[in-house]
Amino acid sequence: MPQPEHVSIYDLPDPADLDDETRAYFEICVEKLGMVPHVLRTFSFNQDKLRAFSQYYNTLMLAPSRLSKLEREMVAVVVSSANRCFYCLVAHGQAVRRLSGDPQLGEMLVMNYRVADLSERQRAMLDFAWKLTTAPAEIVEADREALRAAGLGQDEIFDLADVIGFFNMSNRFAIASDMMPNAEYHAMDRDAG
Repeated sequence: MPQPEHVSIYDLPDPADLDDETRAYFEICVEKLGMVPHVLRTFSFNQDKLRAFSQYYNTLMLAPSRLSKLEREMVAVVVSSANRCFYCLVAHGQAVRRLSGDPQLGEMLVMNYRVADLSERQRAMLDFAWKLTTAPAEIVEADREALRAAGLGQDEIFDLADVIGFFNMSNRFAIASDMMPNAEYHAMDRDAG
């Protein structure tokens, strides 16, 4: 049974009605990804907020960091698993499959990251992501110390907290918007090689 066909609850502007900057951005998405992610289409409801969201996302997830792109995507999936955000689980699960080359890893992170064979560093990061998402008031110095013991420096802990916070926000927006992932994500990067 296929997922619902809508993008989100919003009446989205016709592509011809988008401003030049947004149309150019969407053309780059099609060129690089083969599609415009539904999160961006949803944010086109307010093009100023689309620009702010995109700039923050691109800085957070694509810019240089001592957290690898895979680690950032793994955190996105675990946060989204805790929040049961369908859009982000599908979209970022696909990114984990692509970046890791492992079609099973994304599924394990979606269902229960604890079953995955992770490094000490990855386990500490995902434990922190889960706890900060599910019980934020219970975060104490021992939780940050576990990250340090796994080798994370201050800059990495900063970036980790930033990714966790962003995906908690975006999960809530996606859920409130009844946002559906692009159907293409479901089949991408499933070959084991």
